Amino acid sequence: MSLSLCAPPVDRAAALAGGDLPFGLQSVCRTLADANATLERFAWLGDHLAIAEWTRITDESETVYEQPGHHTLSCYLDGGYRTERQRVPRYGAPSLLCALPGDHESRWWVRGEMHFIHLYFLPEHFTQRAIRELDREPRELKLADRTYFEDARVAALLRSLALDGWDDADERLRVNETAHEVLSLLLRGQSTTRTDTSFRGGLAPAVRRRVRDYIDTYLTQPLTLGELAEVAALSEYHFSRMFRLSFGRAPHAWVAEQRLARARELLRTTSLPLAQIAADCGYANAGHFSHRFRDAHGTTPNTYRRAMQGR
Repeated sequence: MSLSLCAPPVDRAAALAGGDLPFGLQSVCRTLADANATLERFAWLGDHLAIAEWTRITDESETVYEQPGHHTLSCYLDGGYRTERQRVPRYGAPSLLCALPGDHESRWWVRGEMHFIHLYFLPEHFTQRAIRELDREPRELKLADRTYFEDARVAALLRSLALDGWDDADERLRVNETAHEVLSLLLRGQSTTRTDTSFRGGLAPAVRRRVRDYIDTYLTQPLTLGELAEVAALSEYHFSRMFRLSFGRAPHAWVAEQRLARARELLRTTSLPLAQIAADCGYANAGHFSHRFRDAHGTTPNTYRRAMQGR
């Protein structure tokens, strides 16, 4: 599914009726809906991110998650004092966090009242940032399964999302940015090295860094596959295969993402005209840049800039 940054919020009734359930039938949303939890609001944020706010009141009920297929980060906003994960000797409380990987299975005893916020995201989009932020290959890492852990910064950001509006495009742009900050913190604090598979192929770490740095340095230029293969001292065929294994993306897709990332940073932090940003990010002209930006994010560069600089 291709999602823009400006994807609209989902109607609660339609979502829970099954027509547009977030991430499918095995999702955490489906499980909570079947358990009669109340979905207060939900929004797609773009970049395969979604956010939901829930309340739940029950004397006692067992809830079972079985490999939902997407990651979930949960933060209790209020209550949860008598809710526990089976075989985990601890109860919930406001600001406590749970990281639930897409392949995890868990059983919970839910008691009393609770109010919580969920951030939903896909495994591949969580680890994709590892190249840039940790100098690690995405395939090496996974989200750790954590129950009721503390992280003051992450909890504060999630609580701020609960106070933000999610209804209009500008609001969702700002929420998207905060959600990405949360995922970066989560990657650094709650990721773990995969031990369930062996890794073959890919670029050597030194070559991977050299190629990444070359792309950063010459992002203003029309980079070619042959040029990047030469940096890695490989044939174009082998470089393309090895790059995809190490970066989790084809070379052209990675370069396109880096151009957009630099453009977003310049839009957030400078008043440079669009023509200058286009040149600094390797686009042919302002029109080409605006077209690519809208295709990727569902909004114009100027709209994005107004939303980000008006935070």
